[in-house]
Amino acid sequence: MSLALYGHPFSSYTQKVLLALYENDIPFEFRLIAPDTPHHVQAWLGQWPLRKFPVLMDKERSVAETSIIIEYLQLAHPGPVVLLPTDPMAALEVRFLDRFFDLHVMTPVQHAVTAAMTGDPVKREEGLAFARAKLDLAYQWLETRLGTETWCAGEDFTMADCAAAPSLFYADWTHPIPASCPVLRAFRARLLNRPAFARAVNEARPYRHLFPLGAPDRD
Repeated sequence: MSLALYGHPFSSYTQKVLLALYENDIPFEFRLIAPDTPHHVQAWLGQWPLRKFPVLMDKERSVAETSIIIEYLQLAHPGPVVLLPTDPMAALEVRFLDRFFDLHVMTPVQHAVTAAMTGDPVKREEGLAFARAKLDLAYQWLETRLGTETWCAGEDFTMADCAAAPSLFYADWTHPIPASCPVLRAFRARLLNRPAFARAVNEARPYRHLFPLGAPDRD
């Protein structure tokens, strides 16, 4: 098997790449990054000393950064689900939405999670306040942007949806999407029902106790 993915099932960015792999049924070996797998940790750091995962290995070639990994998979291991459109302008829109979810949804969530992990209640509340303010802006923009389309950039499932699924999954745990955003809430529900993402969510279920803000008893 030529492909190996270093990551953790509970990691949002690992889930983003898992979605791309599962959507096209691409065979790969999953290499867990955890304290009880030091051999994987050592190999991962040897490829990407910036200590960020996931990292994809294709034989001797390493690929880092989730959006680049997904584009690489489409180039080197294409499947029936085209996650990045061939039309340049359509591809640009998908890339923009991909960045939106990573930067304006997942980043505030990570800010709150990092603050909670300090164990300092003041920092925890400050982190949550920051995340709530940023997520409220993102939620309102997405409520208008999504419209009546099935997926993020239209009727086709794309790389933008690979970013949206884990981002909105954890964002709603951090700061619930309000009832005033019914379109966004319905979109999150569709993502959860997508078989590839449902698989990723189920694989991560044993690790829910690790969520420092407290995983809700749902999803």
